[in-house]
Amino acid sequence: MRVRSHAVDPGDDHFRHVRKTLQEFIAHEVIPAESAAAPAPVGHPGIEDLQQRAREYDLWNVLTDPRAGLSWRQQSELAEMTGWSIDLAPRAINAGPPDSVNMAMLHAVADEWQRRLFLAPLMTGSVRSAFAMTEPDVASSDANNISTTMVVDGDEIVITGRKWYISGLLDPRCHWLFVVGLTDPGAPRHRQHSVVAVPIGAPGVRIVRRLPVFGYAGDQGELALDDVRVPLNHLLGKRGDGFQVSQTRLAAARLHHSCRMVGLAERALRMAIDRARRRHVSGAALGSHPVVVSQVAECRLAVTQARLLNLAAAEACDDDGARAAQSILSAAKIAATRMAVFVLDRCLSIHGAAGLSADTPLARWWAEAKSLHIADGPEETHLAVVGRSEIHEHVLAPAYTEVFSAANC
Repeated sequence: MRVRSHAVDPGDDHFRHVRKTLQEFIAHEVIPAESAAAPAPVGHPGIEDLQQRAREYDLWNVLTDPRAGLSWRQQSELAEMTGWSIDLAPRAINAGPPDSVNMAMLHAVADEWQRRLFLAPLMTGSVRSAFAMTEPDVASSDANNISTTMVVDGDEIVITGRKWYISGLLDPRCHWLFVVGLTDPGAPRHRQHSVVAVPIGAPGVRIVRRLPVFGYAGDQGELALDDVRVPLNHLLGKRGDGFQVSQTRLAAARLHHSCRMVGLAERALRMAIDRARRRHVSGAALGSHPVVVSQVAECRLAVTQARLLNLAAAEACDDDGARAAQSILSAAKIAATRMAVFVLDRCLSIHGAAGLSADTPLARWWAEAKSLHIADGPEETHLAVVGRSEIHEHVLAPAYTEVFSAANC
């Protein structure tokens, strides 16, 4: 895992204009539209208005259209900014999960016909999508365990299985399910699975229940697939390409999640500092008490460290490609989610009883951050990726490599 120490050029004039525009959009349009007591962003009455405003600001698809020409480094800055209003800002610019990473997948692997059918509606925002991978009856952290079957029958694929905690499933505009299933059980280990696009209204697709996260009802749900038939040309890539197809989503998913967590933590810390300045305890401002000063300092250290690791991961993607940057992307995801939980926990404490209530979004944000220890690959899996990379590749920070090699260390 390489962590570079040199500074990174923030970008050209065009990027600086986009960054400034996004700052203004979030400050003047998105945050005023928030409702702190809203249990979830699903069905937010103002989202379509915000999306229209994003188009007027020329921010629509700025993080999801390759034609925007942004580097990974530039994307990381913009994704962090959307974390300041994590419920609304990503969706407002059509960069909310899981649609944003599904679009990345389709840009990478879909043929021209599939792009017109699956990708184009997502790019316009007329529909939403979901990625159905995790299953209730197997440990899906090891994707080789996925047991949903996909049997080719003539010019159709017949799909049978059960999926759960599928983000976006319960959004009323969700139209496409990208389902991971077992197509070739006798093939080599990483050639057994495929990804197939399934319309949510297809016969045999049944939504079983809503699945809350720490009691907060979002758009995740459980899904049954009972002999669902779709045309063979809904297969993304070739039979057995499931792992490679899924990998095309992972870099964007992990980096954007990590960056949004940093933005979210910054917003929470700002709220806690404002609270510490206004609230008085024992005749003095809460923020003058040493324990609170220390907590704020610890939060600042954690946020800055996570941000720098995100930027290093983004730079590695720019320099070496996303596949080669797998280890540092995993490290960034671990660090960012740990940091967000740590910071939100302290911000909750500074708010006292109000932090536990629905009067602020802090408890809900904590639940979202905590869920990312499991979602998008459990932390233990990412730790294994980082550890194996260090052990087998002997990768050190470049500044020290030559010195230690010369010393036979």
